[in-house]
Amino acid sequence: MVNLQNRRLLLSSVTKCLLLLLLSIPNTAAADKPSAYEVLQSYNFPVGLLPKGITGYELDESTGKFSAYLGENCRFSLEGSYQLDYKPTIKGYISSGKLSSLEGVKVKILFLWVNIIEVYRSGGSLEFSVGITSAGFPIDNFFVSPQCGCGLDCGDQIVRDSSTNSLFQSY
Repeated sequence: MVNLQNRRLLLSSVTKCLLLLLLSIPNTAAADKPSAYEVLQSYNFPVGLLPKGITGYELDESTGKFSAYLGENCRFSLEGSYQLDYKPTIKGYISSGKLSSLEGVKVKILFLWVNIIEVYRSGGSLEFSVGITSAGFPIDNFFVSPQCGCGLDCGDQIVRDSSTNSLFQSY
């Protein structure tokens, strides 16, 4: 009887030690995975295309199909002229200098919310397409990620492009 209790105690102790050992091993696959912002940069895009707070992403490198995840809806204004709305999941296809078949990002134009369906890089600018029209903006405007709720005007920290002294200058 004593021998059986000792075996159970030993087995329990060994199981606990193995469990602690397994939990203490770092997950190198997750630690080595680049952030969504780093992935954007690897495809020749600035980090400011995504707001702060991306919690994760999936990317099929063979097709370019991606999904990026925010904890919740993210809405903000930029310099009072553009209102943007990001859904909790942003989907599309990414290739060097091009985002296509986008889902989950809208811009308010006058009184209408329209989907941004494509973004492509053209030299020093980014072109945003809503299907029937597009607009170009200097890439310098996207070096900083906006924050949900306040965009780039969060308290006392207003982020500006020092060369033009503006944020979104359409041309």
